[in-house]
Amino acid sequence: MFDYVEALDACSRGDREALKRLYDVEAARLVSVAQRIVRRRELAEDIVHDAFVQIWTKAGSFDPELGSARGWIYTIVRNRALNAVRDGGRIDLMDPATLAAFTDRSAVIDDAFVQLDSSSRLRRCLEGMEQEKRDSVLLSYVAGCSHGEIAGVLGVPLGTAKSWVRRGLTALKDCMS
Repeated sequence: MFDYVEALDACSRGDREALKRLYDVEAARLVSVAQRIVRRRELAEDIVHDAFVQIWTKAGSFDPELGSARGWIYTIVRNRALNAVRDGGRIDLMDPATLAAFTDRSAVIDDAFVQLDSSSRLRRCLEGMEQEKRDSVLLSYVAGCSHGEIAGVLGVPLGTAKSWVRRGLTALKDCMS
């Protein structure tokens, strides 16, 4: 198990290897967290890079009495991502061609579904789901849509979109286990 407190302590002493180990353990998940907020992969990667610079320079200010080391790291990334949104980091999220494909729900959904191996268990489970639940799950987890965006794309109320995603995930979990 990775010791985040020790890694931050080592970073505060100038141990570059500790920062590298921390990056190797958490960077991919941190990019995902940032991307959920800013909706752009390249911006999320920049945010995580900047966050690791901040982690390196501020590691000595981490206080384990105030919370977990991992939580401290995630808070830095989350705050940087939220600042990027506030500062206009979401402007021009997609080029016009990508935006056109995104607004055509069938293109996004069909593209993701077609790319699955025809013999994969995931594909068989998705094929067995009701259409609206499958579409909701694919829009959420492949296209990265929020519940509100799913509701807009599918033309349903927000509560319905949330319900379809939740029920779709439950059905997928049951099928995969």
